[in-house]
Amino acid sequence: MIKFIIKRLFYGFLVLIGVITVVFLLFNVLPGDPARMMLGQRADKASVDIINKDLGRNKPLATQFIMYMNDLSPISIHNADDKNSSVYLDDKKYSYQKLFPISSSKVLVVKFPYLRRSYITKRKVSDIIKKTLPATALLAFSAIAFGAFFGIILGIISAIKKNSWIDKASLVFSIFGMSLPSYFVGLIIAWVFGFLLFNYTGLNNEGSLYYFDDFGKKHLVLKNLILPAITLGLRPLALIIQLMRSSLLDVMSQDYIRTATAKGLSYYSVVTKHALKNALNPVVTAVSGWFAGLMAGAVFVEIIFNWRGIGFEVVDALNNNDLPVVMGATLIFAVVFVLINILVDIIYGVMDPRVRVQ
Repeated sequence: MIKFIIKRLFYGFLVLIGVITVVFLLFNVLPGDPARMMLGQRADKASVDIINKDLGRNKPLATQFIMYMNDLSPISIHNADDKNSSVYLDDKKYSYQKLFPISSSKVLVVKFPYLRRSYITKRKVSDIIKKTLPATALLAFSAIAFGAFFGIILGIISAIKKNSWIDKASLVFSIFGMSLPSYFVGLIIAWVFGFLLFNYTGLNNEGSLYYFDDFGKKHLVLKNLILPAITLGLRPLALIIQLMRSSLLDVMSQDYIRTATAKGLSYYSVVTKHALKNALNPVVTAVSGWFAGLMAGAVFVEIIFNWRGIGFEVVDALNNNDLPVVMGATLIFAVVFVLINILVDIIYGVMDPRVRVQ
């Protein structure tokens, strides 16, 4: 089991290195001068040169990549003395703890990854992400909980009532749910439930998790979560219905189910006590993996419903060509996706020893 976990962690590390490399190369070949974006078009050349030096843009691309990797690594090597060094241990950039010196000027430190600063607001990208990521995580979790709960129930009903009108209706719903893009569904839901039926539902078609009153007091508004969570959860709902239906029908055709039926057990007991437990395994695995995908896919939904999460910040950063924010958010999505998939693989390996062998 230890070998299996190490193998999965190593594969995840390779994926992250690949994502970091691709993101760095893509955003460093784009046109635009970050220094002028930070200082304005009237900035003098000396100020522009200082900013470019601080960002490392006056160095070769390979050196910039090494600096970027060093900034992202939680354990890294820095120069504690020379302020002109490309790896200078700047207190304004890093939250760190020194481990031990490795030379007269270099020291090994453990630190929080430095994702650079926003070109527009000058804030640390890590601070922006820490502020907005919880809202996106809550939205994704609510969406997957909605999709899993109703998807499993409808999938079970469809399997039990195979070829009935309920089964056929769920199939049609699943096809529409998988085919329609989230931004289109979001617009329809926002218009119908947040505008036309507002007097009956009381749901806003836009709004964040919190709002501030005239006295500056912060208030939690959970009802603003309902419409975006339903919108984001419709596609997982459609997929889970069909996955649960197929899985349960496959299990119901197994020999041990026929044996349980032959012993005189009721149909209800066979389904709930024998078939359902095994049929849920692939569904649970799929749901766990989809959670990370929903966080990345929440961008359009957050824009439609004005949900102030990390997706909203990414779109705003793209409109302003604020590359560090986009790069930081992309890396965070990649880390979450890799970690959740590793966790799912490990859990599945514990549940099914055949996975560890493969």
